[in-house]
Amino acid sequence: MGIRVEIPSDAAFPNGALFLGVQAETDFDKRGQGDDQARDKQTGQRVWAVTVMDLDPEASRFGRNAQVKVKVLAEQQPVPPVAKIPGYPPVVAFEGLQFTPYVDDKKCRAPRDGGAHRCRAQQTYSFRATGICEPARVAMPEQVA
Repeated sequence: MGIRVEIPSDAAFPNGALFLGVQAETDFDKRGQGDDQARDKQTGQRVWAVTVMDLDPEASRFGRNAQVKVKVLAEQQPVPPVAKIPGYPPVVAFEGLQFTPYVDDKKCRAPRDGGAHRCRAQQTYSFRATGICEPARVAMPEQVA
């Protein structure tokens, strides 16, 4: 089990996060057994995947994806705040946001025929939270002169 470090939402998303959607996380070991929603291993609460777009202009550079999934632990489906601009998704913040660093070794392959070991593992992270809310302030990107 990885370490969970609590951080402020505006530290993770300093330019804000645009709400894109929410859905129940599926526990594939329970699939087809009625209630197949994933539960958090530490708290036992239901897990909801909230998809947001990181509004940091640098978020999509260097192959990074600007879309981020934050797993929200709650018994009921999280509801985003009302959008400030009709027709556009709301900007959200996260309550009880936790950051979990880990090594993604899916690209690590064993050598074939005695060849050299090639590992393309990388340090990455995941986010968990206890809820979504309206941000205390709406961050504006810096103006370019």
